[in-house]
Amino acid sequence: MKQISELPAPVAQERDADGRLIGLVFDSTPALAAPDRNPWLVAVDGSDNALRAVAHATRQASAMIACALHLVHVQHWMAKEAAEAELAHRALAATASARAHLDAASLPWRLHVTMGEAAERIVETAERIDCAGIVIGSHGLGTAKALLLGSVSQQVLRLSQRPLLVVH
Repeated sequence: MKQISELPAPVAQERDADGRLIGLVFDSTPALAAPDRNPWLVAVDGSDNALRAVAHATRQASAMIACALHLVHVQHWMAKEAAEAELAHRALAATASARAHLDAASLPWRLHVTMGEAAERIVETAERIDCAGIVIGSHGLGTAKALLLGSVSQQVLRLSQRPLLVVH
């Protein structure tokens, strides 16, 4: 695993009114040539379900003439000092497999890292990049757990006006 000093530099960052780091953006090498051309957003949390969503998005993007794949990873809220020290490290660790999958397919990507409630931040990111659609993996909680806890994919479906592809 890379040490903190070896982490790639973000191409952008977002801070709240108090100066707390709340978002980062990382680009692949090479970077997306046209990040606003037919952008699709893929939610990535480090799970096998998210990796299946990335694999599906990879197949779809490879079949398109133009498609910019954006990944979004949401971390829970952290204190100001913790965000400075850990946000990039945790996000890059959680998204390593997804990024490696896209790199192996020679598909450039842009990773959006943010803090907050997962569904809300996924939808906010989708709106900000004006994406054509959202791809998200389903954890398959089952009916009882999903009713009690709700799932991120169900919450995104309720909050977003964008097309949503849920990969099981």
